[in-house]
Amino acid sequence: MVSVNNLKTKHFPTWCPGCGNYSIWTALQNAIVEIGLRISDFVLVYGIGCHGNMFNTLNVVNFETLHGRPIPVAEGIKLANNRLQVIVIAGDGDTLGEGTNHLIHAARRNIDITVLMHDNQVYGLTTGQTSPTSAKGFKSRSTPLGVIEEPINPVALAIAGGASFVARSFAGDILELTKVIIAAIKHRGFSFVDILQPCVTFNSHNSYQWYRQNIYKLPKNYKMNNKIVAFKKSLEWEKKIPVGIFYRQLKSTYEEETQQFKDCPLISSSLPASKAVAELLDELI
Repeated sequence: MVSVNNLKTKHFPTWCPGCGNYSIWTALQNAIVEIGLRISDFVLVYGIGCHGNMFNTLNVVNFETLHGRPIPVAEGIKLANNRLQVIVIAGDGDTLGEGTNHLIHAARRNIDITVLMHDNQVYGLTTGQTSPTSAKGFKSRSTPLGVIEEPINPVALAIAGGASFVARSFAGDILELTKVIIAAIKHRGFSFVDILQPCVTFNSHNSYQWYRQNIYKLPKNYKMNNKIVAFKKSLEWEKKIPVGIFYRQLKSTYEEETQQFKDCPLISSSLPASKAVAELLDELI
């Protein structure tokens, strides 16, 4: 089984001192170790952004994709070998800008992958332009007069889109974040975690202190299997921000509904004879 030492590489992250990515990086390592996965059991898929720096710092099978495209690549990996645990590491720009359509369709398919979205409400890698989750009025290099659009609510969008596991956590609470990531990975189906991640360089408003003053944990008696209640709770933001598992539902996954996976993963399926392939190509081309 993997240990934290097994996960280390010769590289150390180059994020800004105090960046929330360090906490997410630590929590993910803790989750992988606690679940007891082997390195060969899972694949991490990244978008382009500050989070992508994690690619060099985890000794696992990593796949870095185009900006906004980690989810469809993760789906392809899962469909090729549905025995793998596939985890997407993406940003709010990746997931909700260029990649919104991929998020919705993966959610409604209930494909068994986990999406961990680093939500710092800016494009940190490109020096702090506004992202789809930036608050209305937020001033940045790209919006010096303030954002005029309403922000996207990631949790509400994932619930409405059909995700069977939806949570929000805070990078400033590593122990709680680790628990949420473990629950997301263990869930059978599409898991989405919106991780509130302070950007200490380009977002001075949504700081660690600000989050600690404004977030609260969902109560222990909260019923996470009620979609209407979950959606209503996801809309809370202006006064206090709830964190925890909003919604969890057990239902058949895309892979379980796909007949080609019934006997074995696609990678273990026998290939057709070369003559049959040639005849097929002749027919199609």
